[in-house]
Amino acid sequence: MSVPADPAALHTAVRAAAGRVRRLAGGALLSTVVGLSALFVSEHHGGPALLYALLIGLAFHFLSPDPRLRPGIDFCSRTVLRIGVALLGARIGFSQVLALGWRTALLVAAGVTLTITCGLLLARWLGCRRDEGLVSGCAVGICGASAALAVASVLPPTRENERFTLLAVVGVTVLSTLAMLLYPLLVQVLGFSTHQAGIFFGATIHDVAQVVAAGMLLTQAGDTAAADNATIVKLMRVMLLLPVVLAVATWVRRGQAPAAVAVDEDGPPRAEVPLVPTFLLGFVVLMLLNTAGVLPTWGVAAASGLSRTLLVIAIAAVAVKTSLAELGQLGWRPVLMLLGETAFLALMVGLAVPWL
Repeated sequence: MSVPADPAALHTAVRAAAGRVRRLAGGALLSTVVGLSALFVSEHHGGPALLYALLIGLAFHFLSPDPRLRPGIDFCSRTVLRIGVALLGARIGFSQVLALGWRTALLVAAGVTLTITCGLLLARWLGCRRDEGLVSGCAVGICGASAALAVASVLPPTRENERFTLLAVVGVTVLSTLAMLLYPLLVQVLGFSTHQAGIFFGATIHDVAQVVAAGMLLTQAGDTAAADNATIVKLMRVMLLLPVVLAVATWVRRGQAPAAVAVDEDGPPRAEVPLVPTFLLGFVVLMLLNTAGVLPTWGVAAASGLSRTLLVIAIAAVAVKTSLAELGQLGWRPVLMLLGETAFLALMVGLAVPWL
């Protein structure tokens, strides 16, 4: 964007920018305070920060109709979310994928593809909308709450989509925590080696933090094979977020998505989804920089930490916008859909891991 040479035009542009900042400040500050509170509770008392952000955010839903707060809340639930997803690319390098071989890569790709397909089939069988099956299938198959938010961000932002996305985030966060506790016991019953257990954790547990925690539960006498393998396999799944979100964005752009037309409550219909969303380009650039070794270790750590913080703030904003009454209207079918997808993924990977 060029800077106006005329002082009057420059003054007008500065005033317009300041006005936009003032318009967004209230809601953005509310979402940030809720998100940082969730991170504080998580870091000092344990537990998933995203779940805390959801619960605290829902308690502040009564503020969402305030016209002074709504623009900033919407900004955090969309723009801040996309920046957080883009920063995930800094954590991934192609060398990590090559380390575990083509068999594991094939298993991860098959798991993601079949789980998304399972979600679409379950949505049809249960009478849910196809985009609900798409969001839930991606959340379970790829990387939990981050995938649900990323996929939902390129779907038409209807109220139904926002409600279901919040439910999907709650569901995969709870299921991921349960899997973190139960899967280490399951792999011991099945007799998996630490190498196989790490692959199983990385290919089945939804959220990255719980994947690492499950791997650490099997760490003994300095043997970190389970935790290391789990983390790398999980990053392989995160890498697939890019082509999946790009495919969904293309689908929406062509008018094949079943969701309703996206309309703002306070404005005209929104523009169509671009062919390649900007945040996906950022994801690719950071992934390539990390693969090339350009990003220093501290830069990767900083991007990862900032991504986590922004995603927590974004889900806090989504929670503030959502009422429990509207969430309850979704019924039991989405819950059954998430449970079915999780069980399908665990069964498929569990049968394949012994052959690796």
